[in-house]
Amino acid sequence: MGASEAGALTEAFERERRGLFAHAYRMLGAYHEAEDVVQDTYVRALRGWETFERRSSVRTWLYRIATNVCLNVIEGRGRRVRSFGLAPDDLAEGQFGPWLEPFPTDPADLVTARESVRLAFVAGLQHLTPRQRAVLLLREVLVFSAAETGEVLGMSVPAVKSALQRARARLDEAAPARDDVLDATSPRARELLARYMAAWETSDADAFREVLRVDAAIEPVGSGTSYAGREACLAFATPSMGPAGAWRMVATEANGQPAAVAWFHGEPYGVAVLTVAQDGIVAITLFGDPTLAKTFTPRLE
Repeated sequence: MGASEAGALTEAFERERRGLFAHAYRMLGAYHEAEDVVQDTYVRALRGWETFERRSSVRTWLYRIATNVCLNVIEGRGRRVRSFGLAPDDLAEGQFGPWLEPFPTDPADLVTARESVRLAFVAGLQHLTPRQRAVLLLREVLVFSAAETGEVLGMSVPAVKSALQRARARLDEAAPARDDVLDATSPRARELLARYMAAWETSDADAFREVLRVDAAIEPVGSGTSYAGREACLAFATPSMGPAGAWRMVATEANGQPAAVAWFHGEPYGVAVLTVAQDGIVAITLFGDPTLAKTFTPRLE
């Protein structure tokens, strides 16, 4: 490959990088795995550039590579899950794969639609077969035609249409769409996030109560447990508040939702992702992974 051809491929890849990253995250439910897929996609594209026959667009070709890398990754491990909503049998040891990871989103990002990376949507995708997942994402999120989707996955157009129909039905069952959830850019969402952080930083249980809906839920991802209802949430959370000043929080955005990066007694704790509606916080998904502090606020570490 000559320098000019390599430059053309790199330029095309960079235009698609953010979209490929979000696509890989939706497929896998894992931030770091998605990063690896993007790098692998670029390496494979460089190696295959000379044999690329341009029967499709470069964009379609890149998504074909990325999607198939994702399918290979999924084949090697189980589905990513959240603990909330799992049946007791699912929570038995060995009955689920790795846990879902949060995805940093940028308010200035015009490529990634926030609703396409919301936690509930990405978690619902994990209930589809890998090929159904790919078909639904290519057709309904990336707006590929049935023919383009078939080209990416090596499927006929009728097979694509059938897989999409089954995927829609399964997704509606696993993660029913909600129209009351606010994205992170909403003034009300920002207000609720600020009040949530202030309640924890001042150790004010009453202030925390005020921002929770009656039917609010807390999900500590990876614990295998969840807490449904405002009183259950308070009983679980308030003993962890500690004295005023024990928690420090920084506002951020994850999965298109308001989120807070948290430090406890100066040590990184992780990220709390809020699902919010006009009348309060619907759910708090806690990712107790200290490394996430650096992922979401690299300039503060």
